[in-house]
Amino acid sequence: MEFNRISLLQAFDELGRSAWAEGATIEIAVYGGSALMLVYDWRIATKDVDGVYEKDRDRVRRLAGRIADAHGWPADWLNDGVKGFLSARDQETGMQVLLDEFPSSDEPGLRVFVPRPEYLFAMKCRAMRLGGVDENRDIDDIRQLAAEIGLTHVDEAIALVASFYPNAQLQPKVQFGLEEIFSQIANNSGSKP
Repeated sequence: MEFNRISLLQAFDELGRSAWAEGATIEIAVYGGSALMLVYDWRIATKDVDGVYEKDRDRVRRLAGRIADAHGWPADWLNDGVKGFLSARDQETGMQVLLDEFPSSDEPGLRVFVPRPEYLFAMKCRAMRLGGVDENRDIDDIRQLAAEIGLTHVDEAIALVASFYPNAQLQPKVQFGLEEIFSQIANNSGSKP
């Protein structure tokens, strides 16, 4: 199962309606491929929704489970496994921006937040999956986010990642992966990485 932008918005609408019917307004910060798909038109699908919903964990899990059962989706279509990749800066003012309220701003059963693109870039780099750079979805997301942010050199990228995650948390694969990505970007544009 994969979500596209429309099906994910419909799932959020259903979750928001369910919460509003219970007299609640829940808040979810969405990360990863789901956030990219909701904000940018270059990411067209995601397999699950990586979110953080600490204040309303039991309610969100119960309502998301009910929605999964109704649609035959995997029980973990909405999961909080991304918590292990959050930066200590996650709670700083301005790290998250409100994307939308569901079903509406008049009946906000669900508020969905997404991180700034710089934070998404750093998270994607830190979580970079091993594998071929040419066929890896994380790598494509990193390339696209670098273009959105305006990063053109590997040193800029490493400094940005380090601003969210201390160097002690950065694995060698991040530096090597970024060097390879920016080398390919430079080769495609005819400039130096």
